[in-house]
Parts: sequence; structure tokens; C-alpha cells
Amino acid sequence: MSAEHLLFEVSDRIATITLSRPDQKNAMSQSMTEALMGCIREIRANDEIRVGLITGAGGVFCAGADLKERAAGGGGRAQDRSAATAVDADLSAQWWSMRIEKPLIAAIDGYALAAGFEIALACDIRICSTNAQFGLPEITRGFFPGGGGPQRLARFIPQSMVMEMVLTGDRIDAERALACGLVSRMVAPEELQPTARQMAERIAGHAPLAVRAAKEVTQAALDMTFEQSMRLSGSLRWIIGQTDDAKEGPQAFAEKRDPVFKGK
Repeated sequence: MSAEHLLFEVSDRIATITLSRPDQKNAMSQSMTEALMGCIREIRANDEIRVGLITGAGGVFCAGADLKERAAGGGGRAQDRSAATAVDADLSAQWWSMRIEKPLIAAIDGYALAAGFEIALACDIRICSTNAQFGLPEITRGFFPGGGGPQRLARFIPQSMVMEMVLTGDRIDAERALACGLVSRMVAPEELQPTARQMAERIAGHAPLAVRAAKEVTQAALDMTFEQSMRLSGSLRWIIGQTDDAKEGPQAFAEKRDPVFKGK
């Protein structure tokens, strides 16, 4: 499956989304945004997919929304044309608020700015090249980030650094992103795709229900007290313990063979 300027491929239980508009630094047009939503829905719905990998073509991840397209339409976002969107409670309507149960990995080269940075922040694991740059420059264009950037940054890095990035619109480089924990790995540009793919393959090889439960517990810990999080963990551990995969792991260990996890 593919759309103009966006490629979607599935192999070995990994779905790879490639933003492919390199002449415009992979800036997100409205059609690309809609295609991205379709790809994420496919990742959620397709049981054969265990991990999603998002990357960009041409040495760039994504420089943000296509502001030329927006200017041609009057300057505003499509979502802002109806007052109803201000009170829209449907969190599944946009990629930045949709619940995604399966792991997502962002492989970031070059610019990850504005909406591009927010796409990366929506992923569970971020790996970048030494050429990567990150930023939320919306404030310099008369508005502010609306795709969850400030909210997610405030969960990941210190408050003063969040405010500096959001209020100045300045970028940070790959080394600083690694130092503050925005990315888990920084590699040479030629190592980026192999590293991200290897990590995706490793995760895809684990029991998928256990992976999803582990992601849910880890995300919930950001909003719950420790005691609440441990109660949720206990419940999910019991549920996962009833699966065939939870029995397959110890059995394979005892028999000195690789486990075969089927998501059951």
C-alpha cells in the first residue's frame, strides 16, 4: 500500500512508513496527513503487523506541515475551519491523539521539525543520525504546536528546556537530543536504517500480547501513582499469564530452542 509522497510496506511483521517528499523536505501536505492516518489504522488493525517503523526519504525525516499549501488555503489548518473541532472529543480522529497499542519506532535523519518532530514524539522509541535536528518553530510563524509537541516534551525532558524550545522555536542537534533523553541512540547516517530495522525485528520477535501490555503499563506509569501502576501491572500480568505465548517461553527455554510466539 502506498500513496503519493508516502510509502507503506510490510515485511517480517514490521510495517515501514516512509515520508517521501524529499524536494520539500518531506513537509506534510493534507493528503500525506490523511495517508499517514490510514497507515496507522492499518498497523492497529492488522494482526500480522507487530511493530511500526516511521522514517523519511532523502536524508530528512520531516520539516513539518506544508506551510505553502496552508497559505494557499488562507493560512489556517483544515482542523480550524469548524468551531466544532474545539470541543471534538474523538481522540481517534488524528494521528497525534490516536491510541496506538503496538510499538512505533522513529528513525530520524536530518530535520525533525514542527509536525515532523511531533510525529517522532508520538513514537515509543526514537533513533537518530548525527545529522538530526529537532525543533518546534511554530511560534515563529504566529501560532503554536498543536500536535502534542509541548505535552509530550513536558513528559520527556526538563521543564526549562521544554519552555525554551516551545517559546523560542530554536532547534537542538542530535548530541543534545541524546544527552537529554529525547532519543535513545545516535548513529552515523549510514547506520540509521539498519539499526532501526534490527531493533524492530527484535521487538517483533517477542510475544506480541506481552509487548502491547508492557507498552500500556509503561505509558500508564506517566499518569498514575506507583501504587496504581502496580495494580494495573498485576492485572495485565495475570491476563498475559493465561496466554499460550506465556507458556511457550518457559517451554522453549527448557527445551533449549527459540520460542515461537503466535500472539495467542
